This record gives sequence, structure tokens and C-alpha cells, in this order.
Amino acid sequence: MRNPYDTETLMRIKSLELRAKVVVEGFMSGIHRSPYHGFSVEFTDYRQYSPGDDLRYLDWKLLARTDRTYIKRFEDETNLRCYLLVDMSKSMGYGSLDYNKSEYAKTAAATFAYFLALQRDAVGLLTFDQTINEFLPARYRPGHLRRIMLTLENALGGQSTDVTGALEQIAKTVTKRSLIVLISDLLAPIESLERSLSYLRSQRHEVAIWRILDPTEIDFDFRDSAMFLDPESGRELYVDPQAARENYLRQFNEHQSDILQCCQTLGIDFSTFRTDQPLEETFANFLIERAQRRETVRRSINAVANSAGGSR
Repeated sequence: MRNPYDTETLMRIKSLELRAKVVVEGFMSGIHRSPYHGFSVEFTDYRQYSPGDDLRYLDWKLLARTDRTYIKRFEDETNLRCYLLVDMSKSMGYGSLDYNKSEYAKTAAATFAYFLALQRDAVGLLTFDQTINEFLPARYRPGHLRRIMLTLENALGGQSTDVTGALEQIAKTVTKRSLIVLISDLLAPIESLERSLSYLRSQRHEVAIWRILDPTEIDFDFRDSAMFLDPESGRELYVDPQAARENYLRQFNEHQSDILQCCQTLGIDFSTFRTDQPLEETFANFLIERAQRRETVRRSINAVANSAGGSR
């Protein structure tokens, strides 16, 4: 059965956990009817060696055949450990629809947390604005998912955004290899963002970015001149959209291009979540693309190993 809730109706559900359940059930139902039926979102059996890994767990046979270093994954590594970093600054309160970016972002975070809990994976949460607000360690235990949902329901906080501070904090706090999902509108300088992401990747964490944007931020399809308010600085500015649109879109696209280039260089998954798009579809696309990339890596490793083995 298809998810009967469009995004506007979904956001009217007061319970964040119920929203997440609706999205996940719709996603799972869609997967079962799609060409991806039976796909797996699990990690591959191998991961590439990183400095600091215990050499006792190196697959020496694979190294002998391929001259490549891979660590064989054990059972305790197959369960995902994930941290959701959710931007709670005032800019996330913007919305041209009946709901704002923050509501969409919180629902996206709740959906992934609910999905991971179904897989018995450990999930943690860090919320931030210009400072760190709440931090819940990654766990899988009774009641933990409920704590995450309650924390996500907190109101927006400080005026400004310190994305880099949140990334640096998680890099200092989380010592075990994890998946870090940053959920934000990324209204931040690309230089400091790139430094923080690079440091996080150097700690061997996987990173995914979900950029949450209102459609008007992408298209800038305002018609009438009006007073615009910056929710973080409180500054007001009178804008003629017809005159400002070209310059705005140029700067927006340049910033987006810089973010994409940064993510490609560092091997970071990047997704844009438009708040006018069904969350179920965006979430499904993220998981399917992630699974496809991992399957490609697995097949590539096996192909190289088999080829090397046959040539000996």
C-alpha cells in the first residue's frame, strides 16, 4: 500500500515518531514494489585499511592476490553506528509552505533514527545552533529512540549557526568509526566547512550531508518587492526580487557548486532535500544510492580478487 500522506498532511501529524513511522512504512512498501526489491543497506564484508587499524585483522590472502589492503569486517562492525547532527538555528525556521525547514529536517532525522532502530543499529543525536544544545550517545536500547524523538521536538534556539563547531565536537567526542549525518541548510562559509569535514574524514568516519532547503531559496521565485528579514542577524533589507534574482541565483549556485566539489573530494555523500518534495522519496533515494555504491565497491573488490587469483 502506498503512503497515503503527502508532505503537507504528514507535517500535520503532531507526533514526530508517528511521522517517522509513516515515512518508513511508505518507503518499505515502495521498495517491495520497485526494481530494488530485496536490496540491502548493510555494509560490505570488507573495508579499506586506514592508518591505525589493527594489522591482525588485515586480509593477508587478499593482499597477496591483489596487492591491496582491506580489513575484513567482523560481526560487531556490521551493525551501523550513526550520529545525526541537526541544525536548530533560526534560519531553519524559514518556510514558504505550511511548515518550515526545521520541521522537515526534524522529520528527516526522526525517520532515519526510526529506520536504524528497526535494523537494531545504534543511533545518536547532536543538536546545535551557535553552540551545542543536546548530545545523546549512539545506542540501541529500549527507550533510547523515544529520547531522540523528544530531543528533536525542542524549539529552535540561538540566532546564528556554527556548523563547524558541531562537526569538530563530534570528531572529538566520537572515537569509534561511525556514520555522521549532517542535517542543515548549510548557510556557512565553505572554507571553514571544508576544514571541519576534512578533519572528520581523517578520523575515519563516514559522512553524509542532507542539505534542507525551501523551494524559494533554490528558485527565488518571489514576485513583489518586500522587506526581507535575516532570522539570524535580525537585519531587515528591502529587496526588489526582479533586480536581485540574477545575483542571488549566481551566488547560491556558486556556493552549492563549492559544497558539491568539497564533498566529492572528501568522499562524502551529499543530498539536497527540498521541503516541497515527499520525504519518503528523498529518503528512499538516499538509501538506494548508498546501497548501490556499496554493492559496486563489493563487486569491484571481488572482481579484482578473483582476477588476481586466476592469474596466479
